[in-house]
Amino acid sequence: MNCGCLDIITTSNADIISTVEFNHTGDLLATGDKGGRVVIFQREPETKNEPYSQGEYNVYSTFQSHEPEFDYLKSLEIEEKINRIKWLPQQNAAHSLLSTNDKTIKLWKINERDKRPEGYNLKDEEGRLKDLCTVTSLQVPVLKPMDLMVEVSPRRIFSNGHTYHVNSISVNSDCETYMSADDLRINLWHLAITDRSFNIVDIKPANMEDLTEVITAAEFHPHHCNLFVYSSSKGSLRLCDMRASALCDRHCKLYEEPEDPSNRSFFSEIISSVSDVKFSHSGRYMLTRDYLTVKVWDLNMETKPLETYQVHDYLRNKLCSLYENDCIFDKFECAWNGSDSVIMTGAYNNFFRMFDRNTKRDVTLEASRESSKPRAILKPRRVCVGGKRRKDDISVDSLDFTKKILHTAWHPTENIIAIAATNNLYIFQDKVNSEMH
Repeated sequence: MNCGCLDIITTSNADIISTVEFNHTGDLLATGDKGGRVVIFQREPETKNEPYSQGEYNVYSTFQSHEPEFDYLKSLEIEEKINRIKWLPQQNAAHSLLSTNDKTIKLWKINERDKRPEGYNLKDEEGRLKDLCTVTSLQVPVLKPMDLMVEVSPRRIFSNGHTYHVNSISVNSDCETYMSADDLRINLWHLAITDRSFNIVDIKPANMEDLTEVITAAEFHPHHCNLFVYSSSKGSLRLCDMRASALCDRHCKLYEEPEDPSNRSFFSEIISSVSDVKFSHSGRYMLTRDYLTVKVWDLNMETKPLETYQVHDYLRNKLCSLYENDCIFDKFECAWNGSDSVIMTGAYNNFFRMFDRNTKRDVTLEASRESSKPRAILKPRRVCVGGKRRKDDISVDSLDFTKKILHTAWHPTENIIAIAATNNLYIFQDKVNSEMH
């Protein structure tokens, strides 16, 4: 893969990126961080003087989405960290997105202003009211050009809908509703109504001591507004149909892979927990990520995944130490390319993995300072587990587990990817091939 790094934004340790999301055209890219800020990048148009400049993303707007809060009833601090960002389909000149921390979801409107009205009858140029005695004639206000200004304003705040931490939000294809999921419940909201939501999934047992699994992620089907899927910490997926009943506690399909008894260990349940689920653009498949693998599921086949790809199987012998340093609980995300032919997910040591579903080839790439120069070529990396090592191989014992790529996003139609590596945002583009291979 010939990928050139287009942009790198470096920040302090307090600004660890916690989510990355392209909008539906791919012209805007939003990131959220642990400080509650949202940074939006805009893709630059191609020019005749700089034919290779298209694809470069520059900062478009930055705003504070969430502030730290304190729940006095539960004596609990609610941190400002942005858990998820989701763009709404564009309806007019303005853009809209949803952002959420652990408890509160906010709808933001982003629009541009490049003209200002001048020539008011009752106000002077500074906006102060004139003395009516001095107004001797009437004039028609005119719009005059001004420097482009991006305005971000909160449109709605959806609060008090969740007792537990929100882990997912997903906008419905009807463009009127969205859902939010926490550990035990999924709520359905209307984008125009902030004071109430409908509970569509509730797996909380009567006695919390009987709790055996939690909801880890949820997403609406891209085309059918009645279908959604949610994943669990037990490694299963449940497809629900809102036409069947108002409360979707009874799923219409259950996707889970039988466990091989010979591979059973103390860590089996932890590493089988699904950290992310994504529908393909076609709506035919689902992509899931657990600790060691990514799996592609066919909606029509519940018994086992259609494809399973090993992300970092060389860590299977190191699960004990990964458990002791809590890395085994890291939640990696996954992404489809625009044609659903290639999938991507993150790993440790700032590595990220890509798998071609057609050729069955896979590659390990690294997001690093060395590859951050404009139009630098990314070289495949290989992790060596004992035996002979090639020149550029890295030993599994040399992997840095503090450098991890948890959040990734793929442009909806082109081979442009965004990689969040702790404090840094890397944007890579395949300049040579129209299709990743």
